[in-house]
Amino acid sequence: MSAQEKSVLQGDGVFEKGGFEYWRDVLARTRECEATSAHEDDFTGQVRCFGLGPVVLLGSSFPSARFRRTERMIRRSDQELYYLTLLTSGFHGLRRGRDQAETFGVGDLSFIDSSTAHDARMVGDRTPGGGGPEVAGVGIDLPVSLLPVPPRRLRDLLGRRLSSRAGTGALLADFLLGLDRQAAGLHPVEAARLGAVAVDLVSVWIAGELDAERMLPEEARRRALVEGIRAFVRGNLHDPGLTPSVIAAAHHISVSHLHRLFARRFEGESLAGFIRDQRLRKAHRELADPLLLALPVHAIGARCGIPSPSGFSRAFKAAYGLSPREHRCRARSLTAGSHATGRSLGE
Repeated sequence: MSAQEKSVLQGDGVFEKGGFEYWRDVLARTRECEATSAHEDDFTGQVRCFGLGPVVLLGSSFPSARFRRTERMIRRSDQELYYLTLLTSGFHGLRRGRDQAETFGVGDLSFIDSSTAHDARMVGDRTPGGGGPEVAGVGIDLPVSLLPVPPRRLRDLLGRRLSSRAGTGALLADFLLGLDRQAAGLHPVEAARLGAVAVDLVSVWIAGELDAERMLPEEARRRALVEGIRAFVRGNLHDPGLTPSVIAAAHHISVSHLHRLFARRFEGESLAGFIRDQRLRKAHRELADPLLLALPVHAIGARCGIPSPSGFSRAFKAAYGLSPREHRCRARSLTAGSHATGRSLGE
């Protein structure tokens, strides 16, 4: 490993920002393609790559660039993969094969295969902080053999612009973004399990796009349903009326079926326990958020669906060993200490 690689590679699969040649070489470890950029002289790119069992999670950010996968490359090496990508910044122009062309924007999903030549032009957008143009996205590479839908059924879907703004597409996008945030801290068993969930979500999403739900295994549908329920809970934690009956009605299932799903999927974890845990995790984050310091502690509890101040304090202390106020004070002192250290280092 070169000195540059040692300085850029941190952890297992996390590649911090580096120049064009290094970024291109890191990307080549995940797929064979020709990468070029008009920003090679001042290029700064980042790649995050994690194994989730047979699935690979890939996140990246970079200035504008072009990627070409040719017929010759395919003949030389084809791993028979699908590439699913969610664009989070910039624009993406894709020409697949000889004729098919499509344009993607933020929030769009692209789904292509490694067995068809393609030419992708990624154009960066200005970052919120006023930095240079940046393209960013997150996605997964998965073997063709893992999907229950035959490749011939997917021909009309590949290379099309697909939205992540509603239905299973929105659930899949949220799941990918969450994986990208948490992947570095996952144990191998957890990673493999989440890789299987990712495959199920992709399968359900594709089957919905093709109106081919009957082709899905029952277990894949069940796991996707559970993930959808979990996402619904996380999106409604503020509502103190978030009950099993409300959740079951939103997903058109009975309350008893809802409880069976959770007991089977999480080996004894109850739905009520999951809701309580998610509310307390959210409160834990918000109490430490400097932007929310003006909110009283009891208001944080109410925002997280626990309107009783005494009930919030008891549950929080039981979970974290500190009262909400003590946790906020500790987080504030740690933040102040890190700022003071930063000032002393800069002086």
